[in-house]
Amino acid sequence: MKHCKEFIWIVSALALVSCASGSAIVTGDIRPAINSSEVRLYLDPPAEYETIGIVEAASDVEFSSQAAQDRAIEELKEQAARIGANGVLITNTANESGDVVGSFVDGVFYGGASETRTARGRAIFVVGE
Repeated sequence: MKHCKEFIWIVSALALVSCASGSAIVTGDIRPAINSSEVRLYLDPPAEYETIGIVEAASDVEFSSQAAQDRAIEELKEQAARIGANGVLITNTANESGDVVGSFVDGVFYGGASETRTARGRAIFVVGE
C-alpha cells in the first residue's frame, strides 16, 4: 500500500508540471515578436494575410484530453508570436497514441498507454488587423 501511495504521488506531481512542446518553421518574412495573447486562431482563411511559417505543438494527456488540447493550442500561439504572426490558421489537430508506459511495484504493474494531443497550423500575419 505504501508503494501505491508513492506511485500516485509521483504521477500527480508529474502531471502538474507537464507542458506542451512546439516548433516553428519559417517560410516567409519574420516580423517582430508579439505577445501570444494577441494571436488569433482561424479555421477559415481571413480575407488578406501573409504566411510567415508553419507551427506545430504537442501536449501529453494526463487527466484530461481537453486540457492537453488547450495546452497544445496555447503552444501554437506561442510559436506563432515568436516569429511575429498575429494569427494561426489551424490545419490539423489529432490524438496520437503511444507506447505503454509504467512500472512494476512489488510485483504489480502500474501504468497505461501514453496519449498526446497535437495541433498544426500556418503562422500568418493578417493584414488590416
